[in-house]
Amino acid sequence: MIQKLSIVIITFNEEKNIRRCIESAQEIADEIIVLDSFSTDATESICNELGVTFSKHKFDGHIQQKNRVMQMAANDWVLSLDADEAPDERLMQNIKMVMQAPTADAYYFNRKTSYLGKWIEHSGWYPDKKLRLLKKSKGKWGGINPHDKIEMQSATKQEYIKGDLLHYSFYSIEQHIAQVNSFTTIAAKVEFEKGKKSNWFIAFYKSSWKFIRDYFFKRGFLDGYYGFLVCSISAFATFSKYIKLTELRKNKRD
Repeated sequence: MIQKLSIVIITFNEEKNIRRCIESAQEIADEIIVLDSFSTDATESICNELGVTFSKHKFDGHIQQKNRVMQMAANDWVLSLDADEAPDERLMQNIKMVMQAPTADAYYFNRKTSYLGKWIEHSGWYPDKKLRLLKKSKGKWGGINPHDKIEMQSATKQEYIKGDLLHYSFYSIEQHIAQVNSFTTIAAKVEFEKGKKSNWFIAFYKSSWKFIRDYFFKRGFLDGYYGFLVCSISAFATFSKYIKLTELRKNKRD
């Protein structure tokens, strides 16, 4: 039996990306819902121009916002996208085929990232498997903010489909580092609330291993200059999270 598909997206100041995301998904969607966190740019006007369902809610966390928009969907089958993502043609055709007669409760596929205009093929960034197509009655967003993930109920069936979810990530190094600073602050606070320990040695060890693993074992060197940037900033992100956690624990003791 052919299933109807809802595509759900959360946004905040995504005027650079949202048009590409929506237009790429219109071919496979029975409805598209955007939940915005009160953008101050042209995000809302672009969404209205493209005729999607547009709503607003104060941002209270990636997990909370993504679960909220998923429950707004009229259909049980949903495809959850970020505003800077777009399915490639192969993935779209395979999703169409799956919706003709689904044989699982959820589907995952590879995500491929464009970094400063360069497609990253290694560096721990590809293949980056993402479970995004699911029955909302069988799963929801979980994990730890801001690194959320879909968690399925027990005894559900998952299958892999071919094609790439194209991720248009960062347009500048400044943008990348700004996100690292924001995300590591959130992550450190979450880890602190869970009682996780850290110190300068853990920060050094974890970040050093992160670079070695991604650049050498995951062949980041094959991505050239951009692979070196990705692996270096990823290692810096690891260092930042643990050193911020160290400071939070130190301040608590003081």
